[in-house]
Amino acid sequence: MKSILIKNATLVNEGRVFQSDVFISDGRIQKIGSNLTEKSDREIDATGLHLLPGVIDDQVHFREPGLTHKADIHSEARAAVAGGTTSFMEMPNTIPNATTQELLEDKFNRAAETSLANYSFFMGATNDNLDEVLLTNGATVCGIKIFMGSSTGNMLVDDEGTLEQIFEKARLPIAVHCEDEQTIRDNLTIYEEKYGDEIPVECHPEIRSTAACFKSSFMAVKLAEKHNTRLHILHISTEEELALFRNDIPLKEKRITAEVCVHHLWFDKSDYATLGSQIKCNPAVKEARHKEALFQGLLDNRLDIIATDHAPHLWEEKQASYKKSPSGVPLVQHSLQLMLEFYHDGRISLERMVEKMSHAPAECFQVRERGFIREGYWADLVLVDLNEPYTVSKENIYYKCNWSPFEGKTFRSSVSHTIVSGHLAFENGRFDESKKGERLLFDRPL
Repeated sequence: MKSILIKNATLVNEGRVFQSDVFISDGRIQKIGSNLTEKSDREIDATGLHLLPGVIDDQVHFREPGLTHKADIHSEARAAVAGGTTSFMEMPNTIPNATTQELLEDKFNRAAETSLANYSFFMGATNDNLDEVLLTNGATVCGIKIFMGSSTGNMLVDDEGTLEQIFEKARLPIAVHCEDEQTIRDNLTIYEEKYGDEIPVECHPEIRSTAACFKSSFMAVKLAEKHNTRLHILHISTEEELALFRNDIPLKEKRITAEVCVHHLWFDKSDYATLGSQIKCNPAVKEARHKEALFQGLLDNRLDIIATDHAPHLWEEKQASYKKSPSGVPLVQHSLQLMLEFYHDGRISLERMVEKMSHAPAECFQVRERGFIREGYWADLVLVDLNEPYTVSKENIYYKCNWSPFEGKTFRSSVSHTIVSGHLAFENGRFDESKKGERLLFDRPL
C-alpha cells in the first residue's frame, strides 16, 4: 500500500481546528504534526483544504442481494466514498433478508469483493429467528436490526414476547426502526376512504404520523430501560420523540442513543409540492416544526448521530401513485456537503458536525480504531474545499438509480480526496478501485 503525506491541512478533530501535516503508511495514521518530512509515495498539498475524519454512516440500504436493479454494494459504496463517507453499516432488508448467520456472512463476502468503502452489516431480527440472532458475533458485526414498522419480506417484529426476549438477551447494540404498524394501518384506511387510490403524497406524514413514531419509540425505550439493553433508535423524525432521550450524561455512558437523518433536517412537508414522492420515506418528512426541533436536538445532544438511511429506488418506481411508489431516498453521496451547507449558514460548527458524523458513530457502535484522526488509527480521511462550489447533476451522480432530490442544487463545498483505510480511493472526481475497503471490527466485551 502506498504511503501518503498530507501537507498544510486544516484538521477538524475532537473539538479542535488546527493546521497540521499527516503521514500515512500501512493503512494507518503514523504521525500528526507540523513540518513533517517523512518520505512518501504520494504527497498531497492540502493548503486551503480541511481534513476531516471520514464519515461513518450507520444506516444505509445498498440493495444487494435481490434488489440490484436499484443499487448494489459496488455502486453505492463508490457514491459514498465520493461524498466523504468512508464506512457504512447496511441494513438486512434485502432479498433474501439477512436473518441467518449464513446469509449475513454472504453479504460480508460480497462486500470484500466489491466495496470501495469500509463495511459492516446488521443482523436482521424477525418474529421467529431469535436463536440465529443470538449467535451474532459482536466483535465482527455492527448490531441487530429490528423493524418495529413494515419492511421488505418477513422483517416486521410485532410479537411482544419476541421483542421482550431480544431486548433481554441481546449482547450487542439493537438498532430499531420505530413506527407503530397498527396506527399506520388505521390512518391509511381513513385516507383510502377519503381519496381512494389517489391519495396525495403530501398526506404521507399524516398516514405515517407523529403518533405512530412516538408510540413505537416509547415502547422501545421502555423495553431497553427494563432490560438495560444497548438501544439505538434510527431516524428520529418528530419533535415529540426528543423527550425520550437524555443529554445530561456523556455519550459513552448512554445505553439509549438516537440519530437524525439528513433529509429530516433539510426537507419539510412544504417540499412535497415540488419534489413529490422523491422525498417519500419512512418515517415521513413532516411539518417544519419537527425539522427545527430536530436540529436543536442535535445541537443539545439529545440526538447523537447524523446518518442518511440511504435507500435508492428507480426513478420510474418513484413516479407511481402514492400507494405504489416505494419509500426511500438516495442520500449517501451528498450528506457531508449538505451538512456543510448548515455550517456555511452558521447553524453548526465544523467541530460539532464532525462529532456527529464521525466521532459519535464510532463511539456508539464501539468501532475499533476509526472515526478520529489519531496516530495509530486507520487512515479514514476526507479533504474538503469549503470554497469550491459543486452542482449536482446526472453526470456526477454515482448512484445506480442515477437520480437525487438535490439535482440542480449547488453546494458551496466540495469533496476533493477520500482516503479509505490508507488508500486514496477518490481524488477530484476519479476513483482508484485497486484496493477495497476493510471489514469494520468492534471493541466490545463478549
